[in-house]
Amino acid sequence: MTISNPKTFLRSLFDRAVEVADPMRSLARFLPAKPPGRVVVIGAGKASARMAEAVEAVWGPCDGLVITRYGYARPCRGIEIVEAAHPVPDAAGADATARMLALLQGLSEGDFVLALISGGASALLCAPVDGVTLAEKQLVNASLLASGAPISAMNTVRKHLSRVKGGQLAAAAYPARMLALLISDVPGDDPAFIGSGPTVGDATTPADAAEVLARWSVPVPASVHLALARSGVIAPGDARLARVENVIYAAPAQSLAAAAEVARAAGLDVRLLGDSLEGEAREVAAAQAAMALDIAKAMQPGARPVLLLSGGELTVTRRGSGIGGPNAEFCLAMALALNGAANIHAIACDTDGVDGAAEVAGAVIGPDTLAQARAAGVDAGDALARNDAHSFFGMIGAQVVTGPTLTNVNDFRAVLILPG
Repeated sequence: MTISNPKTFLRSLFDRAVEVADPMRSLARFLPAKPPGRVVVIGAGKASARMAEAVEAVWGPCDGLVITRYGYARPCRGIEIVEAAHPVPDAAGADATARMLALLQGLSEGDFVLALISGGASALLCAPVDGVTLAEKQLVNASLLASGAPISAMNTVRKHLSRVKGGQLAAAAYPARMLALLISDVPGDDPAFIGSGPTVGDATTPADAAEVLARWSVPVPASVHLALARSGVIAPGDARLARVENVIYAAPAQSLAAAAEVARAAGLDVRLLGDSLEGEAREVAAAQAAMALDIAKAMQPGARPVLLLSGGELTVTRRGSGIGGPNAEFCLAMALALNGAANIHAIACDTDGVDGAAEVAGAVIGPDTLAQARAAGVDAGDALARNDAHSFFGMIGAQVVTGPTLTNVNDFRAVLILPG
């Protein structure tokens, strides 16, 4: 078989992965009948406003408050949607979190809370522990993001510096009954790390958080180290969590499976590398480039195209001052590793439409990527050294820009190897 436009084909696979994770398509079947009595809807994350919209499509107007990223609001008839900053929190998120906690005060056993949590809640739910200012919390978040630490490590620190994460949001609603519907954006789909687990008990300790700061050389004020001792993270067996049910209803594996189904229907040999890959973006790119080159070398004329699919959450250790998230850096490092090899194309995008802090989902590459860069006077190696992948792909017109996708099931990567 032939694929006339590999880049368009790869983009269609990414679009399909995003489509199946849209809350308007996937949430309703996990929603119970609206309980009698008082019902409060709360939530946070880049998909939370869309989740709230999906809830009201079934239940009708509801009371509640949801915090989402700037530009990700959706029209709701009852639930208030507040926009705030991500990935570094701001005053809007802090004010909205305080109002959310006030909304949960005084609930009784007969009341019901629906919590809508997706990736991004770690920054959007902002209530620093006593002794930590908003400015200090912002500094910690920015430093963690630049450290190269995996998401599980970053969220361990965030939990112990918060009054809502690590089960504390659910504890604030006790003794009301709570159902938390979650979209996973973390490797392994551990609900304790989705949005830093505001509805899930956590067994980590302040010492674990301090070890993360030390291991990843994260610079923080002395006040932050002192504040860790005031952590209020809720232990998994705490009685205040006994009436909470956490349900992951959308996850990266489902989106990868949907993309794989499209590719197989087109006649491709699909090889799934896993939905929970972690590590430095440039190192994972080099490994997948070597795999693709080996496959291409062994491929016979007329063989079926091979597609390598993977998800997870890669990281970038900030070495320069450029603009580039892990997906764009993956593509740039892969282009350099492939060095113009024929018949190999790739795409890497974040399913929320935001790669790092840029309003760009990711990028797409092919055998002509480095030649295009040279023609545009752009040095690919220099761009990688400065972590400036987004600027690089912007210069050659190879960015993938989606705008808000209103969902978030982590990174999507596809490498296409065509027969010669």
